[in-house]
Amino acid sequence: MKKILIVHAHPEAKSLTCALKDVAVETLQTQGHEVQVSDLYKIGWKACADAGDFTDITNPDRLKYIAESRHAFASGTQSPEIEAEQQKLLWADAVLFTFPLWWFSAPAILKGWFDRVFTYGFAYGVGEHGGERWGDRYGEGVLAGRRAMVIVPIGGRAPHYSDRGVNGSLDDILWPIQHGTLFYPGFEVVPAFPVYQSDRMDDENWGKVRADLKDRLDQLFTMPTIAFRTQNGGHYDAHQRLKPGLGAGAGGTHIHLLQPRDPVETVPRPARTPR
Repeated sequence: MKKILIVHAHPEAKSLTCALKDVAVETLQTQGHEVQVSDLYKIGWKACADAGDFTDITNPDRLKYIAESRHAFASGTQSPEIEAEQQKLLWADAVLFTFPLWWFSAPAILKGWFDRVFTYGFAYGVGEHGGERWGDRYGEGVLAGRRAMVIVPIGGRAPHYSDRGVNGSLDDILWPIQHGTLFYPGFEVVPAFPVYQSDRMDDENWGKVRADLKDRLDQLFTMPTIAFRTQNGGHYDAHQRLKPGLGAGAGGTHIHLLQPRDPVETVPRPARTPR
């Protein structure tokens, strides 16, 4: 049995996004897993990162959010709702994020969840720095050993989000979330589960989407994750630039994906931090 957290971001309980979340809960529980849901709109999650996130401000004259975040995490003076979400992340073996693609990104409430929950000392600012090592990030970190996956309804058609599509490839659109937000603190990222033409869903297509999602969830802990290069695996130099000879034949963000003939990374994928 595994423990799965679902972070859900949609304001309408009758939405397709909510229906996908419900399918995930039902499927995972039927498999015997333990599931928690953070329904951000339902709980009235505060999206804005501000002084209210700290119960002990060290500098009342000027808010330096990073400095206050570092102090609050280290001293146990974070706001209770932030600490509660962090504890859920540490509890989970996998985290699913269910949200619609709005203006090429996640809804503001989910961005605010990341801004507030991924604090200094928890999701960033961890590990030793020296030489080619810039801390524990991009494949290492507090959340290492856990899996993450986004379930994302999209209004447009699949070809619009292909490598030659007018909107750009979905991999590139989700890069800031999957690589910059999830892989950064250590998550192993399972390929996204997109649902295209989400506002034109009929019963027949819904039946197929539902079946496909159940099948994907059956493979949540077995399917290969996205082959992002680890920061400290030897492929980047002291300036955190990809070393010469790597990424040949790829372009854009794809140069940061492992390729078949690449040198073996010198830092193995970390095991999950024991609870």
